[in-house]
Amino acid sequence: MNSSENTQVIEHIKDVEQLNVSDVLEQVYGALIEKGYDPINQIVGYIMSGDPTYITSHKNARSLIMKVERDEIIEELMAAYVDSRLS
Repeated sequence: MNSSENTQVIEHIKDVEQLNVSDVLEQVYGALIEKGYDPINQIVGYIMSGDPTYITSHKNARSLIMKVERDEIIEELMAAYVDSRLS
């Protein structure tokens, strides 16, 4: 078989750091506080709309929050709520 007919397989890049959603939320929350925003309102606005302009670019918070999926953020928030209130 000709080598151009073989499927090339690219191994998963292992150097990509797995982002911890909790750490991302903590950093974004801190950046929003520093800039004088209400972090709850801003993060909810981002989650509901998907519009990253709800998050300040201060301390790279906007870029950071966009690296995690919004459903992962909701899962993290729900897990924290259940752990603290319902367990």
